[in-house]
Amino acid sequence: MDNKDLTLSKKLILNYKERLEAEIIKRSKKLRIPENISENIITSNGEIKELKKALEEIEGQTLHTHHEGE
Repeated sequence: MDNKDLTLSKKLILNYKERLEAEIIKRSKKLRIPENISENIITSNGEIKELKKALEEIEGQTLHTHHEGE
C-alpha cells in the first residue's frame, strides 16, 4: 500500500470508529445508562479495540513508508 491508500484507510476506519462510539453513546442516553458506564462500554468494546489496533498498525506503516522516502 502506498501512503495515499494508508491515509484513506485510516480516515475510513477512524470515521467508522467515531460513528460506532457515537451510536453507543446515543443508545446509552436513550436507555438512561450513566455516562461512566457508557464510556466503559466503549473502552471494553471488542470491535472498537480492533479498530484502534488497525489504526495503530496503519500509523506504523505510514511512519515506516514516510521514513523510507527520506
